[in-house]
Amino acid sequence: MRKYKIEPIARELEADLRFKIDHKTKPIRSLGGLEGIALQIGLIQRSLTPILSNPTIVVYAADHGIAHEGVSAYPQDVTWQMVYNFLDDGAAINVFCRQHNIALRIVDAGVNYDFPEDLSGLIRNKAAKSTKNFLKAPAMTVKQAKSCIDSSANIVRAVHKGGCNTIGFGEMGIGNTSSASVLMSLLTGFPLETCIGRGTGLDDDQLNHKLEILTKAMMRHGQPDSVLKTLCAYGGFEIAQLVGGMLQAAELRMIILVDGFIATVAFLVAHAIDPAIKDYCIFCHQSAEQGHGVLLNFINVKPILNLNLRLGEGTGAAMAFPIIQSAVNFLNEMASFESAAVSTRND
Repeated sequence: MRKYKIEPIARELEADLRFKIDHKTKPIRSLGGLEGIALQIGLIQRSLTPILSNPTIVVYAADHGIAHEGVSAYPQDVTWQMVYNFLDDGAAINVFCRQHNIALRIVDAGVNYDFPEDLSGLIRNKAAKSTKNFLKAPAMTVKQAKSCIDSSANIVRAVHKGGCNTIGFGEMGIGNTSSASVLMSLLTGFPLETCIGRGTGLDDDQLNHKLEILTKAMMRHGQPDSVLKTLCAYGGFEIAQLVGGMLQAAELRMIILVDGFIATVAFLVAHAIDPAIKDYCIFCHQSAEQGHGVLLNFINVKPILNLNLRLGEGTGAAMAFPIIQSAVNFLNEMASFESAAVSTRND
């Protein structure tokens, strides 16, 4: 795995950006969280007039060996079936991307299925046909994890080369909340019971079974001595590729739209590799997964939306995008007190 060079965002323009924000024709701080988003984007782009160009969401799909232990309410075949749905423009993420003029890219990161060679629109980056069942063996090798990270970086570089400076990351993979829950527990120190959730809709008995299986897996592999080895023991190919995509996007000074629970756990892994990545991330929503709110608090960030979403696919990022666009638009287009000849407050 190559070394990613992420620069912490420079603060030279912060005073000028705050002055510009505070002197729009509004009471100070009256646009709330939009003002923080505008400030962050201005700092990322080192500009008083930032722009969002060619926004893109990349959805990584992969399968998980742990799914064979009955930790999901849906069969593994749903992963490859949903890839076809994405490519046929029929999923929720397709609807929201179309609504907001966001480009969508679909990646086969490790789906347990042989897609036809002539299938158009699919980015082929398959590490293997599913990870191994981490109840019985490490999910992936170190070589596979490093390859996932760096090959995903190549995908993001190509998107950036096409003029994109704002990128969101989504995922699809039956069983991936199991991987994410264990990774969260080990990287934060929270007990597994705090991190685990119902995923695609488990009932109480199924949730208890999921907890039992994941507890046994953690007893088998324990706490690896590095973040990379932790990812290898319990991760998914799509999670590893999310990590690489985020690291590369931050190196390229792109705005990163972090989706839900799985994507936030991928951010947690990337952050353990290079903490400077946080400067470039906007956390788009808090999902209904139990662990997500806990994780967002741990990272000390406030998400834009809280709609009890638990679909994945990057849907929260797509839904938050117009709010992010509004933050940029008010910064660039709203009149100032001076330009509009409006009186400022009495002090």
